[in-house]
Amino acid sequence: MPALPDPLPDPVAPVVPLGQDPGRAAADRLLGQELRRCREARGLTLRQVAPVIRGSVSKISRLERGESPPRPRDVRALAAFYEVDAQQMRVIERLLEHAQDAEWYEQFSDVTPGFLKRLIQLEGDAEEICVYENLVVPGILQTRAYARHMVRAVMPSAEPEEVDRVVELRAERQLRLMDGPLPRVVALLEESILHRRCGDAQVMHEQLKHLLHAGDTDKVSIRILKMSREWGVTPPYPITHLKFSNGEQSELAYVEHINGANYVTKPRALDDYRNALSNLRNAAASKDESIDLILKAQHRFGDRTAS
Repeated sequence: MPALPDPLPDPVAPVVPLGQDPGRAAADRLLGQELRRCREARGLTLRQVAPVIRGSVSKISRLERGESPPRPRDVRALAAFYEVDAQQMRVIERLLEHAQDAEWYEQFSDVTPGFLKRLIQLEGDAEEICVYENLVVPGILQTRAYARHMVRAVMPSAEPEEVDRVVELRAERQLRLMDGPLPRVVALLEESILHRRCGDAQVMHEQLKHLLHAGDTDKVSIRILKMSREWGVTPPYPITHLKFSNGEQSELAYVEHINGANYVTKPRALDDYRNALSNLRNAAASKDESIDLILKAQHRFGDRTAS
């Protein structure tokens, strides 16, 4: 087995530097262009459509040039007025989603460290996310109750309102990642995670049920690394690997530690992380075996099918 990468490689700049958002600007422009095409196809002027959103001609013009943040209500009102067909509406909704995604987490900026903002930005653009966890269920697969106990454990002095906001951030992040065919998610979990109590038995039972439900979809693949295996040393820290469908940077690895995170894009270091995750995939239990392991762990926390 190849040697595992050093725990804390030299940090490198993320693919999308925080504070610069070319993806958001491009999405705004594309959405504006699509709205302009729809308007012009109907032979309508800016002055004629401005009343639809109770705005001015300049507001419509800025929206079509991508210079104003698009409001979902305005975009949908214009699309309805233009009587776009179902296919055009899907295009508009997707562009609107892209234009909104880069900013949605800013409402949680007071409880979101900069390194996590970068990860959330990148996750939204990824084609595949492979995450290895050795201690807890990954954040993108946690239930609210499980997340709440996790947050309380790592933020013991936090006020209840702050805990609520962190939990809401995790829930919103998961909802957005699971909506749509991409990104695909591969979760490689140490078996001990299934038995390590976080909260009471009810919390664990629901969390394991959630894993089973997620793994039963085409979007998520959950593989368990059995405690009984004898194949080598596992990484002592979580690893997240992101693949992108295009662009100059097609992949990166993300390694979080106590005071920050490293974004790895240097080819040699990236090879090490990719190989480590490939070895973990090969060593993990099959889909059916993984389901059985989760079911056994769930049974350990009691039968709550009636709840």
